Amino acid sequence: MRLKVSLFKEIHTEIVTCVGWLNADELFSAGDDHKVVKSQISGESSLAVQLGQDCYATDIHWFPKGASSKKAGNEIFALASTEGKLYFISKSGRIEKTVDAHRGALLSCRWNYDGNAIVTGGEDGQVKVWSSSGMLRSTLLTLAVSVYSVVWSPNSDAILCTNGKQLMIKPLQPSGKVTQWKAHEGIILKVDWNTTNNTLISGAEDCKYKVWDVFGRNLFTSIVHDYPITSVSWAPDGDFFAVGSYNTLRLCDKAGWSHTLEKPTCGSLFNIAWSSDGTQLAGACGNAHLLVAQVVERSVEWKNLECVVSDQKHVKVRDVITDARENLDFRDRVVKLALSYDHLVVTTPSQCYIFSTKNWNTPMIFDFKGSSVSLVMLAEKHFLVADETGVQIHSYEGRVISTPRYSNLRGDLLNKNVVSLCNDTLAIRDRTDECAIYFFEALTGKPLGDGKPFRHNVDILHISLNQDGASTERQLAFIDKNKDLFLRPVRQFGSEKVIKIAGNVSSLCWNNSCNILATVSDHKLFVWYNPGVVYVDPDLMKMTILETEQGEFGRDIQLLNFVGTYCTMRRGDGALCSTSVSPYPAFLHKFVNKNSWNEAIRLCRFVKDKTLWACLAGFAALHKDLNTAEIAYAAIDEIEKVHFIQAIKEIPSAEGRNAAVLLFCGQAKDAESILLQSGLIYRAIQMHIDQFNWERALELAVKHKTHVDTVLAYRQKYLQRCNKNENNKKFMQFAQGVTVDWEKIKLKIEMEIEKESERPGAKYSGQ
Repeated sequence: MRLKVSLFKEIHTEIVTCVGWLNADELFSAGDDHKVVKSQISGESSLAVQLGQDCYATDIHWFPKGASSKKAGNEIFALASTEGKLYFISKSGRIEKTVDAHRGALLSCRWNYDGNAIVTGGEDGQVKVWSSSGMLRSTLLTLAVSVYSVVWSPNSDAILCTNGKQLMIKPLQPSGKVTQWKAHEGIILKVDWNTTNNTLISGAEDCKYKVWDVFGRNLFTSIVHDYPITSVSWAPDGDFFAVGSYNTLRLCDKAGWSHTLEKPTCGSLFNIAWSSDGTQLAGACGNAHLLVAQVVERSVEWKNLECVVSDQKHVKVRDVITDARENLDFRDRVVKLALSYDHLVVTTPSQCYIFSTKNWNTPMIFDFKGSSVSLVMLAEKHFLVADETGVQIHSYEGRVISTPRYSNLRGDLLNKNVVSLCNDTLAIRDRTDECAIYFFEALTGKPLGDGKPFRHNVDILHISLNQDGASTERQLAFIDKNKDLFLRPVRQFGSEKVIKIAGNVSSLCWNNSCNILATVSDHKLFVWYNPGVVYVDPDLMKMTILETEQGEFGRDIQLLNFVGTYCTMRRGDGALCSTSVSPYPAFLHKFVNKNSWNEAIRLCRFVKDKTLWACLAGFAALHKDLNTAEIAYAAIDEIEKVHFIQAIKEIPSAEGRNAAVLLFCGQAKDAESILLQSGLIYRAIQMHIDQFNWERALELAVKHKTHVDTVLAYRQKYLQRCNKNENNKKFMQFAQGVTVDWEKIKLKIEMEIEKESERPGAKYSGQ
């Protein structure tokens, strides 16, 4: 990835101080020549506003497009000036309103993401919040030094600003705690806060730029440059950011390392602004030039295919095995491209192209309604497009399948970490409540269940749905703010709950063709061959994990994709690396999906690996195949579980066996429910007796008026073995009126078992 830089000359006669994009083809710039100039990417320019002789512009920010459906609202920008005034100016150049905002120069202004407030920072050290009509709401801060830069948090509930060599995060709530830390050795000149990855960047006079998290922890520190860092700016999707200095422009990855370094003859870059589609940026130059740069050579990979955006309107496709090449030309510039599941989806400002990897000549094409696409995500049967209007799911024939919606949905603020799509389900983390996840049916767009979101007790950072299997087997893996990894069934049945399976996890990725999960924890790669085994037998979990050596891939590795047996990662220094995993677990998953248990057993016997046997044991227990489970548990030396499975096979009724398997999987409530619904009262009572759950056993016996003496007899036998006296008031009360006769109890038990053996399905058939 690199930048293709162009310099527009003779647009201004003095220093250009600020720029802002109206749309992807038009931008406005202001400078010390008291002019606001509208420029086209084609090179044409015209005077938009003639400012007063005492007015020197310092900052420009356009009203956010996704914040309002009113077109008029989108055509207003805020302009800060050295007079301390804040101007609201329309696209046509008319000054709608002027506000005396600060004493001394007004140095920075920003609309919030909802478009209902604007924050300003000035030379007087004050940070103020204004309404969209220019009414003062509050003075958040009064500092002893000038505030050179202010930005909003992603949820518009806090402000990040400079304070000399320190950075400050001030919540809008008066009771909110202020976070402040020393960030640089020189005065901080620019800051930015990204909406999608919730990460901060700062540039200062100590000639460094740094990346931070919201707690003030340093994630990356650059080398010392030759000149102060005068501008920093995140791309809208949060995958990279730009850094400006004297005759210097860098394009950096979100982790901080540099993609490319350009040395244009432009003087200092005082301001950088990205277009809404993230394909180009503009810079305000100290030598009165206007810099425009396009992001080119973006690439995506899938199996043996590589697609590269060679120019704004051209994509090159290459098959690395056969070296076959294709050149794809488009009418407009390429905004987004995604390659997966044998399809390439390319979006331009006005159209979407859908290519099949088997035929590059006849793509499916449909038009957009004038909105800028911010996210494209592919699944096996369909794909998702997110833009300012919301979220749409399309088939690979270009037909709209569904348009999921909920309150506060902003498609332009979504990213791949908070959205996950599979063949039957769509999951989206809420923007305003980061603990909440909404689930939708992909084919209808309707919310799952009662429509209420799933809520976690901690903010969620990353979500991902598994891609294989039926909808009833759909699982969501997510990482929360504490970096704990959780697994949750999407369509919950019975008493299944959210289960934590790992800690200190920084990245995760499901395999594209089977339910194998890859995670990064403690700078190691872990591959979970059967993560769903945690619901069946948690003791098997550790036996089904592949762990790489410490430090094999370095620090700060991020998973990019997990296709087939290859897992691709990006290291902290930006280098791509990959590793392969055993193909046998994927074969085992396919056999289980087809209920080919004999083939699965033969595979495990051929490989002779305990990890594979443990995976098979979990699968067999989940699918209630007791013969296979018995063989698999015996292979991993779990003798006590083999004995229990043999005891299950001796249970005469199918309902009793199903309940026993659920009990084996730790789902006692579901087991009891099955027994009670099928009328096996004695077996439900005996289940609780075997678990020493005495009060529940007595409660069932009393409620159904049967086997009260059986519960009391086993209770007395238990107390005698433990050399204890009865101290439970309920048992003492019933013991006074019930006579315990073991002969009668044994006779009743035999009659219950005989009666159960006469039920349909009494003989075990292997399933």
